[in-house]
Amino acid sequence: MALDAIRDQPRAVALLRRALETDRVAHAYAFVGPAGAGRMTTALAFAHALLCPRAGCGACRACRLATLRQHPDLHVLVPTPPETNPKGARAIRIDAIRELERQAALRPAMARRKLFVLDEAERMTGEAPQAFLKTLEEPPVGTVMILVLPRARALPATVVSRCQVVRFEPRSDQAEAALRAQAQALLAEVRAEGAEVMFRRTERLDRETAEGLVDAYWLFCRDLVLAKAGAPASLLADAGRVAELAREAETWTLDDLLGAIELCRQAREALLRNVAPRLTIEVILSRLALRAA
Repeated sequence: MALDAIRDQPRAVALLRRALETDRVAHAYAFVGPAGAGRMTTALAFAHALLCPRAGCGACRACRLATLRQHPDLHVLVPTPPETNPKGARAIRIDAIRELERQAALRPAMARRKLFVLDEAERMTGEAPQAFLKTLEEPPVGTVMILVLPRARALPATVVSRCQVVRFEPRSDQAEAALRAQAQALLAEVRAEGAEVMFRRTERLDRETAEGLVDAYWLFCRDLVLAKAGAPASLLADAGRVAELAREAETWTLDDLLGAIELCRQAREALLRNVAPRLTIEVILSRLALRAA
């Protein structure tokens, strides 16, 4: 089952499995929890299971299309900058919600349902939440909406109250520490042995692990910026490596570190757009380990 790959969120996964087993699927869900808790990964896995005739068997054509993010009944909305300003603030604007309404009104092309996943749904701006509320109040038959939110109050209560809330717990300190250790070990290995080991170690990387590694490298770069500024250890995500981080920070310019942080942000977005996990991590490692542009 597609949900079998989700780790560290047993209560959320159990709730979604019950919905699949009983075929009592709500028309709208709000996946609420902190960044890095696996909300989007779980949303896509649940969508995958709903699109498959056998709840995510992994072998049929529907599963293959869902995995590639090419299923005609799977629609993923992410915040985007204005068309007139590619560097402007990312948001989900009224035009995107109107297109969602148009797509939702159509019959499913292949599956029993149409799935709409809205990542960072709190970035709906202007009239977008009110327009989306109208869709929730009169949901087209056979549609399931999944909102990914950091907290329930990130959108008007009128919107969230029409969704079944699925809460995600923060990753445990132990899990986060393990991910940081894995990321640092991989970084050290690539620095010591070069691109060949990078290609070998990333060959079978799954999407959830890639997301965790991106987050770990994002925090690593943030720690380097703080270390470079002489910030106290209490502000660091990895406070046990103060001296090592300070030495590393001296080898970077501030502009290069900010560029690496931006690269991590872009990598997270790329994973949402179904860019291969292997390619995403290789791009980051090329910058952090090999200092490639």
